Amino acid sequence: MSSLPLVLLHAYPLDARMWDSVRAPLAERTRLITPDQRGLGRTPLPEDGATAPAAPSLDHAARDVLALLDKLEIDTAVVGGSSMGGYVAMALLRLAPERVGGLVFLGTKATADTVEAREKRLAVADRADRDGTSGWLADEMLPTLLGETTRRRRPEVVDRVRELIEEQPPAGVAWAQRAMAARPDSTDVLRTADVPTVVVAGEEDAIMSVDVVRDVADTVPGAEFVVVPRAGHLLPLEAPEAVVEAVSRVLR
Repeated sequence: MSSLPLVLLHAYPLDARMWDSVRAPLAERTRLITPDQRGLGRTPLPEDGATAPAAPSLDHAARDVLALLDKLEIDTAVVGGSSMGGYVAMALLRLAPERVGGLVFLGTKATADTVEAREKRLAVADRADRDGTSGWLADEMLPTLLGETTRRRRPEVVDRVRELIEEQPPAGVAWAQRAMAARPDSTDVLRTADVPTVVVAGEEDAIMSVDVVRDVADTVPGAEFVVVPRAGHLLPLEAPEAVVEAVSRVLR
């Protein structure tokens, strides 16, 4: 295959299975790598042993990706991320820009959290540590994770997202929220990106509005911007064909 390998990083609070609907068509185009991020899916949080645990940071998640690329003997890859996965892609770009040969951002933003948003994340993390996540996290998140059209017309997608959320370890949910709360503004690093980039927004995204996602495209020099109609925040689950087409633009 002539294309660079493609790394896709999943959204919170899901795992790499969110890419299942786009996996086969993208794997026909290039080598596809879809890791579970630390603490979620099948990837456990590292055990620190006798040492003090490091404060949650998306830089750690980005270093996990770099370590995986090293293990697979991949020097450069196209890196894509949905929501939190986009934040990790930005952290990777900050740490090792020479390893990034293209970028795909789905429903994500460059700015850091506001004080209010940070406090909400930390409250969710504390509740996950205290009570687990069963019985409340999916109920709270589904109305905003999926677009109105998907929730009304595609109950199978709603059920699948609920299932994925319910299966995530509470400790991983808490770690991810604290890491996202601590992330810096990535606007400056995106301005330096000199690789093919596509940025995709869902028309019905209640978490990242079209205008917020467009700001990412406006920040990256030469980035393409795509708006997917009748889709919300979880584009690979709601509009897999549109995601495949958008990613393929960077691969070409």
